[in-house]
Amino acid sequence: MAAFLQLESREAGLCLGKSLFGCELTGSTRSYTFKVDEDDDSEHILALSMVCLTDGAKDECNVVEVVGRNRQNQEIAVPVANLKLSCQPALSLDNFQLQPPVTFHLKSGSGPVQLSGRHQIMHRRAPSEEEESAEEEEEEELTPIMPAKKQRRRQ
Repeated sequence: MAAFLQLESREAGLCLGKSLFGCELTGSTRSYTFKVDEDDDSEHILALSMVCLTDGAKDECNVVEVVGRNRQNQEIAVPVANLKLSCQPALSLDNFQLQPPVTFHLKSGSGPVQLSGRHQIMHRRAPSEEEESAEEEEEEELTPIMPAKKQRRRQ
């Protein structure tokens, strides 16, 4: 199960969409794959912020593994969390950034383990005529910086 909440902002030449991300891994749902449409030419980043055990978790080791692709496009699996209710029920991942597609596996344990973070979408857009004229006005208003004049000492 995954949940999303859309947020959006616009910057010059860049449209930035943000969504909150969350999924839960359990003994019956041991994996979740986060992917985007292959035809989408935007840049997508999934930034994980927290992994935690939720209500109903047993005091056992719950290992969460991330499966993605490296720079050579080879599949790579990396354990990112080892949670146990009695000693480490939660772990901050400090916005650990991943590029989709990425799969989360509950490698061991029965969970439930909640993963949360942010999905960022960045796509270029052509600047509007208003933005272009505003940029030109800003450039015209700048005055050149003149070098300082040296003063000669009197003796």
